[in-house]
Amino acid sequence: MPAAETSVATTALRAVDVSAGYGTGRRAPNVLHSVDLTVAASRTVGVVGESGSGKSTLARVLVGQLRPARGQVLLKDTDIWAQRGADLRAVRRRIQLIPQDPYASLDPRMTIRRALAEAIDPDGYRANRHRERVAELLRTVALDPDVADRYPHEFSGGQRQRIAIARALAVEPEVIIADEVTSSLDASVQAEILNLLQSVQAQTGVGMVFITHDLSVANYLCDEICVLYLGRIVERGSNQVLFRPDHPYTRLLVESIPVAGGSRAEVTAPGAAPGGDESADPSRPPSGCPFHPRCPVGPARVPGRDICISERPPLATRWTDGPGGAYRATACHFPLDTPPSKAATSTNAASLD
Repeated sequence: MPAAETSVATTALRAVDVSAGYGTGRRAPNVLHSVDLTVAASRTVGVVGESGSGKSTLARVLVGQLRPARGQVLLKDTDIWAQRGADLRAVRRRIQLIPQDPYASLDPRMTIRRALAEAIDPDGYRANRHRERVAELLRTVALDPDVADRYPHEFSGGQRQRIAIARALAVEPEVIIADEVTSSLDASVQAEILNLLQSVQAQTGVGMVFITHDLSVANYLCDEICVLYLGRIVERGSNQVLFRPDHPYTRLLVESIPVAGGSRAEVTAPGAAPGGDESADPSRPPSGCPFHPRCPVGPARVPGRDICISERPPLATRWTDGPGGAYRATACHFPLDTPPSKAATSTNAASLD
């Protein structure tokens, strides 16, 4: 739902006008530009886009690993980047990251019991002291507690991802940032992990940001979709975004989904969308609309649309279907779609097979 429609009581995390990049000094270029994001408790916001769109940079800002050049990240009413020292560490524990590569996040010299015990009590953990809590965490992610004394290399990729989820849950977070957590898994294991995340959210009420390039996964799991292009959100709304895209870039992503037998299939590489520009650089976006050089309905192809070159379109809410209902915000001078009928907005999106 839009930030304005999310009540303070249910808001878990907000990014407000966040710009961020890499490098030092005020002149360091940004790869995120004026991003606003609202995550409600028990809800999942999907962030989709091609490689290089700024998804992982946004994840690092939200979990407190990369300080934004501008803007705020608010955990309920606490600005995490206004904190220092122990206060910052305490706030960071309330926002947990599930990384793309769980093996890289686990110490290969530690048993799973020690890794989870350290997450529970980083200042003075003892594995045996937290034996019952470790067993509970493993059961939560559908692993037998008897595996606690094994090492990371003894598990499959899907099992290691379950352990990474258990580690994130160890501190009872308010928000989870899941960064491409299913991208290296085969389809059957993907479905298991997605169902596990849904179950965990139903049990705990945790808010979640799910970052992915896989549109079918985003459709299956997410309540809201935000589409990033060159570090800017160009479209957001319910997952109807994937079925009635307003922005030409979103349409290119959707059209890149391979289709077999006339039905929706898994998308594995939206980066291969038609009209791709490998030279696009989020730290040096084009003037005006950042998508105009690639846009199939932009000034290069449709006369009279020079405004796309001279003026950057704001991300503006075009329509909404009541509080908590379907809505659409688009950053485009010439959006593709018109507000659908109420019947159209209630159409169920397809899910993973």
